[in-house]
Amino acid sequence: MSLLAFLLAIPLPNAQEPVGPGYWVYVAAESQDVVALARFDAASRELRVVREIEVGYMPPETEGPHGLTVDPSGEHWFVSIAHGRPNGWLYKYSTETNELLGRCELGLFPATMQISPATGLLYCVNFDLHGDMSPSTVSIVDPDEMVEVERVRTGPMPHGSRLTPDGLRHYSCAMMGDMLYEMDAVTFMVTRKLRMTIEDGAEPMPEEVPEPAMGSGGMPKEEPMKMAPAVAKPTWVFPHPTRDLVYVALNGAKQVVEVDTKAWLISRRFATDKGPYNVEVSPDGRRMVVTYKGAQGIGVFDLQRNEEIARIPSSKKVTHGVVISPDSRYAFVSNESIGGDPGTLDVVDLATNELVATTEIGLQAGGLAFWKID
Repeated sequence: MSLLAFLLAIPLPNAQEPVGPGYWVYVAAESQDVVALARFDAASRELRVVREIEVGYMPPETEGPHGLTVDPSGEHWFVSIAHGRPNGWLYKYSTETNELLGRCELGLFPATMQISPATGLLYCVNFDLHGDMSPSTVSIVDPDEMVEVERVRTGPMPHGSRLTPDGLRHYSCAMMGDMLYEMDAVTFMVTRKLRMTIEDGAEPMPEEVPEPAMGSGGMPKEEPMKMAPAVAKPTWVFPHPTRDLVYVALNGAKQVVEVDTKAWLISRRFATDKGPYNVEVSPDGRRMVVTYKGAQGIGVFDLQRNEEIARIPSSKKVTHGVVISPDSRYAFVSNESIGGDPGTLDVVDLATNELVATTEIGLQAGGLAFWKID
């Protein structure tokens, strides 16, 4: 065979097939009862929705898929369904087929969640938007059996919640109580709490956490409480990947605070744009990405230089969540938008601090979770 014939016999790549590494993300459209599976091609910078999965069990109602997480094995994804009669639900799906595998009833308005690699259990905060202001809870679920095994009381309207990389400590912040809570993921005991302040010098709260009053069924009794108006309004918490630090977004204060979990105090403050909502630290520990819900933007911080190095406009208003790829290269950001205008998913290249791709997701794009790099 001649060289020319040999070269002509080599099959050319299909132009329709992705040629770069693919980054896969699940995103919830809260006002559409849909979870979108999106793929970003790093070579072509094409971002597209591969599949839309309808969720919920009451077709006439808007049930509000809110929080998302993928288990450590990558074989299952979970979504919290915020609205119920009255309680919300946790749904479990296969990442291979996106078929529903089970569901479990949780508390009022279940929100963000994560699975511990140490205990294998799922921890989901119940945000509780209903009725009088009262302490809410963290639901602890066996994700294999889809059974709630415990419900731990924390503070009013807990939203952001994350585990340390080793899965042994769980942190959540009570938005309307201005409080950060630490829980032992093994014993389910709240071990410490720290008031989130907008300035240094405020008196810390005592570390002792009283036992909650118990209601029927062995679950904590949710009682109205008297409290000062929330000022800091912490909405999200994220642990550093290698150090004893957590970062908390203070939505009411235009700040992200760094908490030293050994000394149990606020160790640094980062000035932000209006309405910091979600925060995530890159797996390499170098970058912190903050979403600005009130400013339609994304902040990128260099943690070593202690400063914001980029402020990037997002594609739509009401910027919501962020997740960073395991290789620390890309940040994926959801934007809710307003009314009947579809929300979007943005991709920020953390090497250049540029918005490199965007796609429509659905009405009120919010919770998101990273699945895999192929």
